Amino acid sequence: MASNDRLWSEARMLVGGDLIEAADGRTFDNVDPATEKVLGVTADAGRGEMAAAITAARDAFDTTEWSTDVTFRVHCLRQLQEGLERHREELRALTVAEAGVPVSLTKGPHLDAAIALAPWVIELTERYEWERDHGVTESPMGRSHRIVRREPVGVVAAITPWNAPMQINLAKVVPALAAGNTVILKPAPDTPWTATAVGRIVAEETDIPAGVFNVVPTSDNVVAQLLAEDPRVDMVSFTGSTATGRRLMAAAAGTVKKVFLELGGKSASVIFDDADMARAARAGLGVVWHAGQGCAINTRLVVQRGCYDGVLAALTGALAAIPYGDPTDQKTVMGPLISRTQQDRVLGYIERGVAEGARLVTGGRRPEQLPTGWFVEPTVFADVDPGATIAQEEIFGPVLTVIPFGDEEEAVAIANDSVYGLAGEVNSGDEDRARRVARRIRAGSVNVNGGQYYSPDMPFGGYKQSGIGREMGVPGFEEYLETKVVAYGA
Repeated sequence: MASNDRLWSEARMLVGGDLIEAADGRTFDNVDPATEKVLGVTADAGRGEMAAAITAARDAFDTTEWSTDVTFRVHCLRQLQEGLERHREELRALTVAEAGVPVSLTKGPHLDAAIALAPWVIELTERYEWERDHGVTESPMGRSHRIVRREPVGVVAAITPWNAPMQINLAKVVPALAAGNTVILKPAPDTPWTATAVGRIVAEETDIPAGVFNVVPTSDNVVAQLLAEDPRVDMVSFTGSTATGRRLMAAAAGTVKKVFLELGGKSASVIFDDADMARAARAGLGVVWHAGQGCAINTRLVVQRGCYDGVLAALTGALAAIPYGDPTDQKTVMGPLISRTQQDRVLGYIERGVAEGARLVTGGRRPEQLPTGWFVEPTVFADVDPGATIAQEEIFGPVLTVIPFGDEEEAVAIANDSVYGLAGEVNSGDEDRARRVARRIRAGSVNVNGGQYYSPDMPFGGYKQSGIGREMGVPGFEEYLETKVVAYGA
C-alpha cells in the first residue's frame, strides 16, 4: 500500500507475517522536514499490535527452525539483500524525503554503505565458528569433553532513531536475524517508512517465516517501552539519546534482559600546530553533514594555540561556502533538521552559548533564504570554555565549538572532559604523537590524520555514557549471541 503517489512507500506495519493497519485505524503523519509537508500516514501501533508482534516473534523463535538452520537463514538473507538492492533508488528517495538527508549522503552510510553491510554479514554467517571444541580435561570428578557453542539470544527488540534510519535499521536487523534471532523493529516516528519498507520487502520478496521479522511503528513511547518490559523479549538493541537509553535500561532491568545501547556523543577533533592545515580545517566540517545530526560527529574542535587563528579562519571560510538547502539537489551538503522541535532545541543551545560568553563567529540563526523547512545556519563558536554547556551537552545540530589548548596533556584532558566517549580524531605531523594521543582518548573510535573507521567489518560503539556494546563487525554480530558450554563425560 503506497502512502504517497511519488514515493514507493508502505504505511502498514508487519506483524506475524502480515502487513496490517492498526486495529483502531490510528495513524500518524510522516512529515518532510525540508518542506514541512505531510508525505502521508503510517499505521500507529497500540498495545494490542505490540503484544501481537511480541507473541509472533516469541512463537517463531520457539517453534520454527529459524534459530538452528543456518543454511536457510543465509538463503533468506540473500533474498533480503537482493530486495534491498532492487529497491535501492526507491529507498534512497524515501530516506531523503522523510529524514531530510541530502541525496549526496545516501551514497555513503545513509543508504549504499548500509546495504553493503548485508553481504558482509551473510559471508560471516557462513564461515562463523558456531561451535568450538575445547578437548578433554581431567578433574577430580572425572574426564570431560567440553564444547563451547554460540546460540541466538532469542527475541530481539531493535529500537532505532531518526537521524540515520536505513543505516541503523540494517545494522541491527541483519546481524540479529543472521545470528538466528527473531526481531521486532520499532522505528522512530519521525522516520517510519524506511523501516516499514523493509518490512514490505521481507513480507513480499523473501521466505523469512511469519513472525521472524516484525515492524511496529508507534507514536506512543509507552507502547514502545513494552519491548523493554515484556519478559518474552530477550534483548533490547537501542540507538538514540543517552537519556532514553537510561530509561530503557531501567525498564529492562525488571526482567534482567540483555541490553545493547549506542547513545550520545560529544566527540573531539584534536589539531596540533604541526598538522596538515588543509586537512585539519576540514575536520570541523562534519557538523554540516546531515545538519550535525550524528552521534559520532566531531562537534568539539580542540586546536593548539599556535595554529588556532589560522584554523578558525579557514574553517569559517569553508563553512560559508557549504551549499545547504534542498536535500534532493545533488549539490546540497546540508539539509534540514528533522523537526521544528529539534530546530528550536538547537537554536536554544545557540542562545545558551552566547549567554555563557562564547564568541559566535558565524551562523546561529534560521536562514532567511529558507523560510520553509527546519533549517539552522552552520554555526561556529570560538574561545569556548571546555566546561560550557555547548561544549558538554549533545546539541545534535550544525553547531561547532572551538576550544584552544597549549600542550599535549591539556589536549587529552579537554578531549576526555566529557560524560561521552563515542568517537574522536587527531591531526598531527608527528605520527608518533598522533598515535599516542589517539590511544589516550577515551572513545570507541578515533580517526588519525585522515583515517576513516567506518566499515561493515569495524565494530562501532562508545565508552562511558556513549553506550554498552558494539554494532557492526564481528563483535556487533556476537552481541546477538549467547555462549553455552556443554561438557560430555569422556
